Amino acid sequence: PGPANTFSCAMGTQISEKTTPHLYTLMQRTLTDAGGSTYAGKNAYNRTRPFVVHDEGTCRKDMEPLLRTDGSWPSGHSAAGWAWGLILAEVNPARATELMTRGLAYGQSRVICNAHWQSDVDAGRIMGAATVASLHSNPAFLKDLAAAKEEIQMAQKAGNKPAENCAAEGVALSLTQH
Repeated sequence: PGPANTFSCAMGTQISEKTTPHLYTLMQRTLTDAGGSTYAGKNAYNRTRPFVVHDEGTCRKDMEPLLRTDGSWPSGHSAAGWAWGLILAEVNPARATELMTRGLAYGQSRVICNAHWQSDVDAGRIMGAATVASLHSNPAFLKDLAAAKEEIQMAQKAGNKPAENCAAEGVALSLTQH
């Protein structure tokens, strides 16, 4: 997933399909599981998003037509971001604080960008955590997790660093309210 790279600075290692293929695949599968876990609630409640209620825009004008027809509660982005934070903290415990903070900010950006209500994000995080708990009973997930841990250790030993300006990201994330 494209958003996998948003965790590179927090991980301290570039995350991409090329540089960390096992971790990238694990994140793709988790996106499907965690993001998908929210659709029963979205479809059942079809909560209107804040930008629609207040007749305002979002940070992503290009996504607004889709978001107008997609239920707001619970937030799939928040579920995925929190699930990624939990899993990545397990992959690299030495950077758990940074990774969990990034996972929190990933979901919180949905409130800041007017795409979700705070309660949508809170519920999304619960769905993400429940998904990760459930995945820990799945042998395929555990195998992928072990491969990702080994891959990150090797990448760090090889000096694989994020390509992004992590100092600028750190400043931006410090301005996020949560």
